[in-house]
Amino acid sequence: MRLKKVMLLTVGLMLAVSMTACGQKQNTESKQEDTARSESSSESEKEKKDEPAETVDGSAVEPEEEIPANQNLLTGVADLTKGAIGKRPVAVMVNNVSYAMPQYGVGQADIIFEIPVEGDATRFMALYGDYTQVPQICPIRSCRYYFPALSQGFDAFYVNWGIDDTIADYLEALDLDQIEGITNTGGLFGRDQERLSQGYSLEHTGYFDGTKLVSYIESQGLRTDLSEDKKGAAFQFNGMEEQLKAEGSDCTSVQINFGAQSSQFTYDPDKKVYFKQINGENQIDGKTGEQLAFTNVFVLETDISVRDDVGRKKIDWDGGQDSVGYYVSNGGVQKITWSKDPNNEKSYLRFYDESGQEISINRGKSYIALNYKNQAIFE
Repeated sequence: MRLKKVMLLTVGLMLAVSMTACGQKQNTESKQEDTARSESSSESEKEKKDEPAETVDGSAVEPEEEIPANQNLLTGVADLTKGAIGKRPVAVMVNNVSYAMPQYGVGQADIIFEIPVEGDATRFMALYGDYTQVPQICPIRSCRYYFPALSQGFDAFYVNWGIDDTIADYLEALDLDQIEGITNTGGLFGRDQERLSQGYSLEHTGYFDGTKLVSYIESQGLRTDLSEDKKGAAFQFNGMEEQLKAEGSDCTSVQINFGAQSSQFTYDPDKKVYFKQINGENQIDGKTGEQLAFTNVFVLETDISVRDDVGRKKIDWDGGQDSVGYYVSNGGVQKITWSKDPNNEKSYLRFYDESGQEISINRGKSYIALNYKNQAIFE
């Protein structure tokens, strides 16, 4: 009897050990299966992330590129201060004759328009995408009607010193937020005493103090938010990391003849910009000492004529399907057409390839010339 009890106890212990071992094995196998399933799921998710998204018809497309909130709408570069996001840019009229050199403040402009005025000299309209970072700019000059016709397309504040009385009604109809040097009492304008002492003529000494612009705008209660139709990029840009050659011939040199003066651009392949000269001399910002440089150069041919006995110009600023232009960037030049709605100065300026498709341009600063036809050489 005692032997039987011992045997039963031994069998019981063996069964207990066996069941425990079996349970441990099952737990281990279960954990291994859970780990495998987890790893498989993770790999599956990673594969899904790595794979391009699919459209409805099943074709693969790349995921849409994320554009930073502080993208400068004039350049496509993410460099806006927080206070300038969604805010209006500033357009400033700048004297651009040899006697006025060197200008200052223009090196910080995001876009520069150069267009003939009386006597076929030229004037700059410099645009700044961040209204909180506009520098002191000199020398400031007067308005000609085709400049605000272009600035309105960017919903910009318009800064000038001097008025062409023959266009007063036109400017009023544009409903400009115009900041004008003759009538402004906000301390934004003055005469550069150093330039006066150096013998500059009076018209080459007027400056605009952009560092005071924010407080002035606030004191006047001017609208700072961009209009709803201007909250997108001013141009169609290439990808954030793309730097593409303009489709066409090689182009490392551009020469533009305006009549009384000329502009030249020379490509630097290392910096991927075109450095500007005026009448064969490097065009320098007088405060920074740096030569003006642009990622993109546009030459837009148009009809220009004299409209009065003073020699003021009449300029076709709206282009059209038959317009001719050239886009120069990253060592290449592409023939384009260009247009702007002739019935709406607030419309965008657009650029198209010869098939009629809007082109994409490289991110960076742009120079835009409106000039007589067949007066540019690309080499």
